[in-house]
Amino acid sequence: MDLRARPYRSVLYIPGSRDRALEKARTLPVDAIIFDLEDAVTADEKVNARDLLASRLAEGGYGARAQIVRINGMDTPWGSDDLTTLAAIGPQAILLPKVASAADIEALATRLDAIPAARDTEIWAMMETPEGILNAASIARAPRMAGFVMGTNDLAKELGCRSRQAMHTALQHCLLAARAAGILCIDGVYNAFKDEAGLAAECAEGRDFGFDGKTLIHPAQVAIANAAFAPSEDEIALARRQIAAYEEAMAQGQGVAVVDGKIVENLHVDTARATLARAEAIAEREAA
Repeated sequence: MDLRARPYRSVLYIPGSRDRALEKARTLPVDAIIFDLEDAVTADEKVNARDLLASRLAEGGYGARAQIVRINGMDTPWGSDDLTTLAAIGPQAILLPKVASAADIEALATRLDAIPAARDTEIWAMMETPEGILNAASIARAPRMAGFVMGTNDLAKELGCRSRQAMHTALQHCLLAARAAGILCIDGVYNAFKDEAGLAAECAEGRDFGFDGKTLIHPAQVAIANAAFAPSEDEIALARRQIAAYEEAMAQGQGVAVVDGKIVENLHVDTARATLARAEAIAEREAA
């Protein structure tokens, strides 16, 4: 299955310790939820959060939203039990924090292989350390891998940088690795959740880079991300015109067409068809 055919425009972090937030998440217009047991949960709440989240996921009710569980690292006192408890529910994906190498993913995949309920569970990787970024290509091809999530806050801390621009190389490196391996790549969070203009600008940049969507820290950010990572009406209209013009050219024995004064070849038609497929997938998601 083409992982990118399913929309991941908005990927919202929900703390596993907050029951009201877990309940509200069932009604939010997000494409995916990261149920967080790591950074969003204090040490003294870790065990209770794990049990609460397991209970809520077992109940279901999250509809078509992709469900991703971020466990604590396997080198912490909580990571192994997080995995055992949550994998038994068979979530769509386990998100592993601070991935450094493919060996981290391989070890997690081996654990999942031993849990019958997790037969179809994917693995996603937080890309948030210099070592992990440098090893992105091999991590992307590790067993069960389905997606990267950029941990820009941790990465900025590790790099000692003060701007997103300073992380462009790391962001693009992970995108290259993800595309080469055929997996998803989700942009990092925007911390100023009340700054709508700033969020919109960063979403636009992430979309221009090629990210599949954006991780979010507040429900107020969802609408902006959904709009930014969806094809616009103009893009949809252009895609249709490109396909029609190319098919007409092919029928006349020509290998290229011209739309709006620009050459349209088969590669442009592939992109146009992907745009229409994405628009259709979004419409189906919003109608669910």
